Amino acid sequence: MLSGWRYRVVSVVGAASLTALAVYFANHGLVQWLFTTYVPLFNRLDAHVLEGVSLDRAVWTAVLAVLVSLVPLYKPRPRRILDVVSLTQKHVLIAGLALATFGYFEWSHRLPRATLVMVVAVLLIAMPTWFVWIRRQPPAESGRTIIVGDDPTLIDRIAQEVSLPVLGYVCPTSALPRTRQQTVVDGDTGTADARADGGDMLPELSHLGGFSRLDDVLIEQHVDTVVLAFMRPDRAEFFGAIDACHEHGVEVKVHRDYSDSVLTAESSVGTVVDVDIEPWDVQDYMLKRAFDVVFAAVGILVFAPLMLFIAVAIKLDSSGPVLYSQERTAGLGETFKVYKFRSMIPEGESATPVEDNENDRITRIGHVLRRTHLDELPQLWSILNGKMSTVGPRAVWTNEEALLEREIHMWRKRWFVKPGLTGLAQINNAKSTDPDAKLRYDLDYIRRQSFWFDLKIVVRQVWKVCEDVSEHFR
Repeated sequence: MLSGWRYRVVSVVGAASLTALAVYFANHGLVQWLFTTYVPLFNRLDAHVLEGVSLDRAVWTAVLAVLVSLVPLYKPRPRRILDVVSLTQKHVLIAGLALATFGYFEWSHRLPRATLVMVVAVLLIAMPTWFVWIRRQPPAESGRTIIVGDDPTLIDRIAQEVSLPVLGYVCPTSALPRTRQQTVVDGDTGTADARADGGDMLPELSHLGGFSRLDDVLIEQHVDTVVLAFMRPDRAEFFGAIDACHEHGVEVKVHRDYSDSVLTAESSVGTVVDVDIEPWDVQDYMLKRAFDVVFAAVGILVFAPLMLFIAVAIKLDSSGPVLYSQERTAGLGETFKVYKFRSMIPEGESATPVEDNENDRITRIGHVLRRTHLDELPQLWSILNGKMSTVGPRAVWTNEEALLEREIHMWRKRWFVKPGLTGLAQINNAKSTDPDAKLRYDLDYIRRQSFWFDLKIVVRQVWKVCEDVSEHFR
């Protein structure tokens, strides 16, 4: 069974190949003649056979349109055959409408009308067949659930409270009673038969392995739901499990008593609630990413001379590197390096948030850069390469975030979306020195996100920067 990146690669390559073959088939002279002569309603169209460069451009245009429209299908999510067929045909029609709109402008690499109709007709049959063939097939019964956690007592409690049929659980061997721990005997892996600890604490559930086997378990057991049972939800194991479920298209649930570290669906009710791994629709993500690319590319081109001038000014003002890098938290607890123009003396860095007017490490040029927000310009590159977004919860230094997590127990809810250069908290002057307000604005943004809301935040941030620059040089 295909999964993860293998499924994504195979599905994309297959979709591109089928689209290209459909265009070449529909462009054949005999097919064009038969279609425009004998097919009712379309026999008024003219046969139009593309050749050479025009054909190549038309093929690449069609492939690009279809690949973009099929983005939701590349995720290895278990689906029934009828669901796969209907969803695939829906997105093929979307691609056809996009190509028809594109062809309306009479571009040289458009698909002629007869060719376009035939390509869409072929793909309405061929594309669902392809995705049905490679799909991750769910088993006949629904609700195949496992529990993933680090505490056997909590796993047992949740197993008794969930209404779903539980196949087993994933838990580190070291956390289990001795009867569940594995031991190596003569080179083979077996199960220790020690019962001095009082016997097996989870007799009704199968131990499916440790966290390192989670990906394999999700595939082998055809899992469609994972319930988290972590007593200590650390960054690596807790969010690693969520990330694995996201990769394989598996739903994630958590006991309501332990939901402070996750973003939950607002409609969730009951003891076990849904984790909202993807709080936005795929269309929102695509539109947001397109905006990010345009914003970052234009910003880099426009501010390139200014960034060169700032680099020279930093070197003349104080010793040290031009750029300052720092590990910050990305989506689902992962980390990445963020780069800024250095505005402080390198030595003596502290994780405790302080106001700028209380920080004696800021250099002379650093005061100007911070006041005018020009120290943030290198982050345009992080937006362009996809590590950040233009708008989102502000990425926090990992060392500082540990302090904020201890102070605000729901802080990790911010980790379910990509961090941004600016955000709702920034335009409302909520900083890490006031983590309650910052978290409140960030969660409000996650619930309200849209293209127009992002645009509004960017406009307000630009206006705020202009005001700060004007005030600084007044």
